[in-house]
Amino acid sequence: MEYSYVFLILLLPFLSFIVLGLAGMKMPHKTAGLIGTLSLGIVTALSYYTAFCYFTAERGVDGTFATMVPYNFTWLPLGVLNFDLGIMLDPISVMMLIVISTVSLMVHIYSFGYMHGEKGFQRYYAYLSLFTMSMLGLVVATNIFQMYLFWELVGVSSYLLIGFYYPLHAAVAASKKAFIVTRFADMFFLIGILIFGFYTGSFSFSFAGNVVMGDGATPFIPVDVVRAVAAGGFIIPTALVLMFIGGAGKSAMFPLHIWLPDAMEGPTPVSALIHAATMVVAGVFQIARLFPLWIEYAPGQMSIVVYVGVFTAFYAAAVACAQSDIKRVLAFSTISQIAFMMVALGVCLPGHDGAVLDNHAQLGYMASMFHLFTHAMFKACLFLGAGCIIHAVHSNEMSTMGGLRKYMPITHITFLISCIAISGIPPFSGFFSKDEIITACFAYSPVVGWIMTAIAAMTAFYMFRLYYGIFWGTENKELHEHHTPHEAPLTMTIPLIILSVITLTCGWIVNFGSFVSASGLDYEIHLDKQIAITSTVIALISIALATYIYKGEKQPIADILYKRFPKLHRAAYKRFYMDEVWMFITHKVIFRLVSTPIAWFDRHVVDGTFDFIAWGSNAAGETIRPWQSGDVRQYAVWFLTGTVALTLVLLCLL
Repeated sequence: MEYSYVFLILLLPFLSFIVLGLAGMKMPHKTAGLIGTLSLGIVTALSYYTAFCYFTAERGVDGTFATMVPYNFTWLPLGVLNFDLGIMLDPISVMMLIVISTVSLMVHIYSFGYMHGEKGFQRYYAYLSLFTMSMLGLVVATNIFQMYLFWELVGVSSYLLIGFYYPLHAAVAASKKAFIVTRFADMFFLIGILIFGFYTGSFSFSFAGNVVMGDGATPFIPVDVVRAVAAGGFIIPTALVLMFIGGAGKSAMFPLHIWLPDAMEGPTPVSALIHAATMVVAGVFQIARLFPLWIEYAPGQMSIVVYVGVFTAFYAAAVACAQSDIKRVLAFSTISQIAFMMVALGVCLPGHDGAVLDNHAQLGYMASMFHLFTHAMFKACLFLGAGCIIHAVHSNEMSTMGGLRKYMPITHITFLISCIAISGIPPFSGFFSKDEIITACFAYSPVVGWIMTAIAAMTAFYMFRLYYGIFWGTENKELHEHHTPHEAPLTMTIPLIILSVITLTCGWIVNFGSFVSASGLDYEIHLDKQIAITSTVIALISIALATYIYKGEKQPIADILYKRFPKLHRAAYKRFYMDEVWMFITHKVIFRLVSTPIAWFDRHVVDGTFDFIAWGSNAAGETIRPWQSGDVRQYAVWFLTGTVALTLVLLCLL
C-alpha cells in the first residue's frame, strides 16, 4: 500500500516516549538522549521522503495534489456520528511534517549540550518525544475530533515541559497558567466541534476534495452542510468562530496570550519547539485546515480573525520594544508573527462570484503557510541562539550581556541572519513570506496594509534593539571577570548553522505556491515591487534607528526617551498590565461575585438539603428501632393489638 510506512512517523516518537518514560531513569544520560534523537532522526527522514514522494507524484486530472488517506478506521462507532482515527496527507499536512520534524530534530541535538548534567535529563527527552508525536498526530488528523485529541495532548506535553524545573515555584506557576488558559480556550473549541458534528453528521475533513483512500480504509462520511445551513445560516459560522477561540488560545492571540511569556520558565530548547514548530502554530493550522468552510460559509466572520490578528500583532510588538529579558522579547515576537499568519488567513475573501479560486484568497492563504514555514526556521534559530547566550552568561537579562560578538562568533552570525530575516530584508526568507502577507493585506484594505507595514517596521526595530543589546552595547566586564563567556559546544552550534542556512535559502524555494495553495492548483508568486520596496525601506529605516540608539556602549537617546516617557515604558514593560487585568477579573469578579455565591449555595443549600435528608433518615431509623427489638413477647403484643384494631375497623365499616 502506498505510504503504508507513514504510521511510523507517529509510532516511533510514541515508543521513544514509552521507553524513556518507563526505563529512562535506569539509563545513562547519553543513551536516553540517543534513543530520543535517533527516533526523531528516522521520523525526519521519513517525513522528507514522504514530502518528496507526495510533491513529485502525478497530480489529478484537475491539476491538484491528491489527498492521500493511507489509514482511517472507526474508533468509537456512535450511530451516524463516528469517532475515527487515521492519517491524512495533503499539501499543508506534508509541509507541517517537514517543519515539525526539522525543528524537533534540531532541538533534540541541541539539548545534548544545553541540558547536559541536568537532573531529569531522561524525563526531558521523554517529554520531547511526546510533544513531537502529539503535534505530528494533530497535523495528519483525518477529522476534527482526532485533531482535538492530539490538540489536548499538545497541551499536556507543554504543561510537562514548561514545568520541567518543578522545584522552582515560577516554573510550576507558569505551567499551570499555560494549562488553565489554553484549557479555557479549548472549551470553546470543543463546543464548536460538537455543534458542527451534531448539525452536519460528521467530524471528517470531507471537503478535502480529491481523496484517495488506502487499502482497507473506510470512506469518509460526507459532511451534510446543507442540513446545517437549512437549520439556520448561523450554525456553521458559529461553530467556526468557537473553534477559532480555541485556536486563538493555543496561538496566544490577545487577550488569551498571557500564558506564552510565562512559558519561558521552561528550558530554552523547549521554548524553541513551542514557539517555532508546535504549540503556537496549531491555531494557524486549524484555520488553514478548515479554510474551505470559512471561505464558503463564513466569509463575513473572517473579519474577526483579521481584527484580532491586527491588534495582537501591534500589541505584542509594542510590548517587545520594552522587554529586557531576551526570551520574553522573542516570546512577544512570536505572538506578533503568529498574528501576521492569522491576519493573512483572515484577509482571504472569495471572489464576487463566491469562487474559492479567487486570486486574493489564494494569496493570503499561501502567504500565511509560507510565513509559517520560514518563521519556524529563523525563530527556532533565534531561540536556540538565545539558549547559547544564556548558557554563556547564566542570565536572561540584556544588562548582563553586551559585546558578546567577540566571544561567540558563530552564535553572533547565526543570530544576525535570523534578525535580518524576521525584519523582512531581502534576500532572506522572511522578506518573501512577510511581503506576500502585506500585499494580501493591502488588497483587503489599505488601512490594514499600512498598519501591518508599521508593525513589520516595529519588528525590525525591537529585533535589532535585542541584537545590539546582546552582541554590542556595554560589555559587563565585572561579570565577565568571574565567568568569561565562550562559544557553545558543537552539539549546540551545529543546529544553529543548519537553521541559519535554511533561513538563507528557504525563501528561494521554487514557487512555494506550487506546493501549498488554497485550491491545490499552482499559484505563481509575483512580488509587488511597490509594496516590496516600501516595506524594505521602512524596515531599513527601523534598523538604522535601532542602530543609532542602541549600538554604542552608551545609549543617551534611550535614556532620554525613558526619562521623558517613563509611564509608557513601564506600561509596555508590564505588558500593559494585562496580567493584572486578568487577576482582577478572575479574583475580584469571577471568584468573588460568581464562585463565592456558588460555593455558599453548594455548602448551605445543596449540602444542607442532603444533610437534612440524612438526618431525617437517621432520626426515623432511631424512632422505629425499638420495633425490631427481637423480643417475641413484644412482637406478640403488637400482633394481637393490630389484629384487634383491624377487627374493630372492619366491624365499624360493616
